[in-house]
This record gives sequence, C-alpha cells and structure tokens, in this order.
Amino acid sequence: SPRGTQLVHMTLMMHSWVVTSQMFAQKLLALYPPLWLRKIRVVAFPLCAEKNNSIFVLLLGFLFPRGPHGNIFQAPSPSVKKRKVSLIFDHMEPEEMAQHLSYLEFKNFCNVSFLDYRSYVVRGSVRDNPALERSVMMCNGVSQWVQLMILSRHTAQQRAQVFTKFIHVAQKLRALQNFNTLMAVTGGLCHSSISRLKDTSNLLPPDVTKALSEMTELLSSRSNYINYRRVYNMCSGFKVPILGVHLKDLISLNEALPDYINEDKINLSKLEHLYSNISDLVAIHSCTPPFEANKDLLHLLTLSLDLYYTEDEIYELSYTKEPKNTKIQPVAPVKAPVVAEWGSGVTPRLDPDTISKHVKQTVDSIMKNYDQSQHGYIALEDFEKIAANFPFSFCTHETDREGQISREEITSYFMRGMSICAKLGFNFNAHNFHETTYKRPTFCETCGGFMWGVIKQGYHCKDCGINCHRHCRDRVGVECLKKHKNTTGSCPCTPAPNSRTEGDSWTTSFAPSHNVCINPLLSK
Repeated sequence: SPRGTQLVHMTLMMHSWVVTSQMFAQKLLALYPPLWLRKIRVVAFPLCAEKNNSIFVLLLGFLFPRGPHGNIFQAPSPSVKKRKVSLIFDHMEPEEMAQHLSYLEFKNFCNVSFLDYRSYVVRGSVRDNPALERSVMMCNGVSQWVQLMILSRHTAQQRAQVFTKFIHVAQKLRALQNFNTLMAVTGGLCHSSISRLKDTSNLLPPDVTKALSEMTELLSSRSNYINYRRVYNMCSGFKVPILGVHLKDLISLNEALPDYINEDKINLSKLEHLYSNISDLVAIHSCTPPFEANKDLLHLLTLSLDLYYTEDEIYELSYTKEPKNTKIQPVAPVKAPVVAEWGSGVTPRLDPDTISKHVKQTVDSIMKNYDQSQHGYIALEDFEKIAANFPFSFCTHETDREGQISREEITSYFMRGMSICAKLGFNFNAHNFHETTYKRPTFCETCGGFMWGVIKQGYHCKDCGINCHRHCRDRVGVECLKKHKNTTGSCPCTPAPNSRTEGDSWTTSFAPSHNVCINPLLSK
C-alpha cells in the first residue's frame, strides 16, 4: 500500500536519528529473510555513512546486487550555447543573469545530501559540512556582490542604474521560483551600506522602489515567514526554497519532539515530520532547470562570487562614495530580510587551488569569446569592460601590444586581484610573468632546463625575478617573494593617504607598477 511504501522509505532514511546503521542492519537481517529484503525497491542513502562495517556491506549486497552507486542526483551538465556570449555586466540581460545564478544555486542544492541535513540539525552548525557551507558562501557571496557592483560605480546615476538592474534580476528570480537567491539579492539591495545612499535613492524610479518593497514584504520574517511559506507552497515544478527557513524548521522539530515515547518506543510521529521536511528539500535533486546555462557565464559568475569583504570594509566604501552629511535627512531604511542567519560566522574563504581553477576557467572563457583570431590577445577596451564585473578596477601603463592585452596579463591581473580580495594573503604564488627575450644563458626555475631560442625563450616574473619555460609556468612552486604592504591596514580597495597618481586613479603599494594595476573601487 502507499502508506506501507512510505513507511519503508521513511524508516530506511530516518533510522539513524535513533539507532546506528549497524544495529539497524543486524535487526533487519535477523527479522527478515534476505530474499525478501531484495524486493525492497528503495535507495538507502543514510546507510552510506557506515559502509565500512561488514554487516552493512552484507545488507547492501542484498539490496543492491550490482553494488551501491554514487550520488545519483548529479546536476546535469550545463547546455553550452554555440553562439558567442558577452561577458560584460552591462550587456547581460536580467533574465540571463537570474538563470545562471539559479543554475549555480541548483548545483549547490544537488550536492547537499540527507546526511548533510542531519548533521546540521543534530550539531546546529555548518562546520565540517562542506556542502551546506558552500550554500552559505554563495548566499553571502551574492549579497556582497550586489552591494559591491553598486558601490563600484562612481556617480549616483550609475549606482541607481545598477540598483535598478538588480531589481529586475530579483523579479526574474521570483518568476523562476528561486527564493534562496532572491533572498540574497534582496538582502544586498536592502543592506544599510546601500540604503544610506541618499543621492542614489533619489534617482530610483517609483516602480523600482515599489518592487523592492514587494520583495521585502514577501521575504519578511514576520509571523515565521508566513508570506514566503504561502507563496512557496503554491509553487510547483522547479523551485528553490530559502534553505535557512527550512533548516530552522528541522531544528525546531528535532528539539521539540522526543526521540522515544514511554522511554522504549520510537517516536514515529517525529520521524515522519522530519522525513516530510527533508524530502521536500531533497526533491529538487530530481528537478530539471527550465533554462539553459552557458559555461562561460557560469565561470565568470563563479569567480565574481569568490570575493570576500568585511562589513567594515563595505561601509568604508559606502561612506567614500557618499560621505555622511548631517544636514541631510537620512533615507528611511528598508528592513532587509535576514540572509543566511543560520550560517552566521561562516567566512567564505576559498583555498588558493580553487581560486586558481576559477581564474583559469574564467580566462579560458574570456579568450574563447573575445580572441577571435586566436593569437592570445584581446582588445584592451573589451577587457576593461569585463573587469567591471569585479570590485578591483583596471588601468594600463604599457602592454606588449598597443591596445591589446594577452592571456598571461589577464591571468596575472585576476590572480593578483583575487589574492587580495579573497583574503588569500600575498603568498598566493601570484607571479607577474611576462614573455621575455633573454640576452644571456638562462635556466628554468622549475625544471632546471636551459631556455633555448633566439627570442622570447621563456617567462620572467617582474616582481621576484624568477624565470621559467612556457610549459613550466603553471607548475612554479616558488612563492612570489616581492614584499607588499597595505599602508591603510584596512580594505584593500581603500586608498592610502596621498596615494593619488596621474590619470585620476588610485594605486596602492600592493599594485604592480607596470602594465596592469589593481585599482581600488574608490577611484573617482
């Protein structure tokens, strides 16, 4: 019967709440013949936690004659559009941006298993829970990215235009039923570092402020998110819940209801309630997104969301854009929805290997779409526009080719910017390599081999001076030893006193002094 089938599913999934998988397997094998167990057509995900014990392996042998498979809920590979795409923020349509953010969110949800949910509910923390931690990082990353993209613009009119664009993105996210990313975008727009910008707020069209008010009302925590719950329960098909709200429900259930009744009987009612809530979260694994995703845009957005700033740094940037004026009546703040409250304290700091991978993917995508002749260079004008996706601006002094920038220079630019803004420190192996013609015998730092040739025999780091072959460049294990110092001791995008240079741009002591400068957002 349907009730019996549901009970079997629920028991196999939820048993670890009250009994170990080893004990559960022993009791099953003792109570029921193995041939009967083989007829159970279920996927026992929770059992994967203890697959090393012999009794569990024996039980799996009966349940899965061909052996247990890995996670069958793999996010489908993004459908690659054949046409060239624009990687410039100002050219991206709100719908396109919403779809790609939703795809990244979908992938994160597909990586969260039952055991991850159980771990969070039992321990009350995402520590040592990489899948849920990634979800927190993306939520916080989107919120910060929204704030930084607005604050990166130099005039109030430009900031109002970016604000309006993100409102349209939020509306598309609502149409896609992606409430988790909608919460992050709306939280960024309502953040006090943005809402305090009176000059910017005065330039927003009435329909934009009305749309923001509607979004905040939908996501309000009032009456335990009653508006969101009503709308979400009416949705069908592909939908992405606000993860923090539903995890809060699981914790409340787990703490409010006892595991046992009368000290010896398992509380099936509790297990059924937990099972129902977790099943709703896991249901997204079997969904197919109703849109296509482009790998190149995914790579660009992934790298854009890798950055991390503290609240103080963002406020400092906000006050630099629009200084505090006590004579002006402050803007009435819009109460922001609580973004990732359940993941407070999680600092989204990625390791250097991950950042390097994301940089390489982004550079490959840039060259694929903008290096039409495939000679390793793109127009400098194009790259300046692409770089506007990131909160470190771009300026040039000299390049290998006038009006063009090479793959190596683009990679160096991103590696240096990310090493600072992703808080990886200055020993991020961010060598400033340039193809070089040597006038004396020179040997490779990596392999020790002689660098043969008449011209452009290898690559030279202009910061620390090491040399290497082209094919050894990505394998250099020596850190770049040039010492850098941030004179402000604050946000890396905050100019030091008297650091103004020609060209009306800011430079700091960590910026390279040649072809590519990582300039602060605060340039005016």
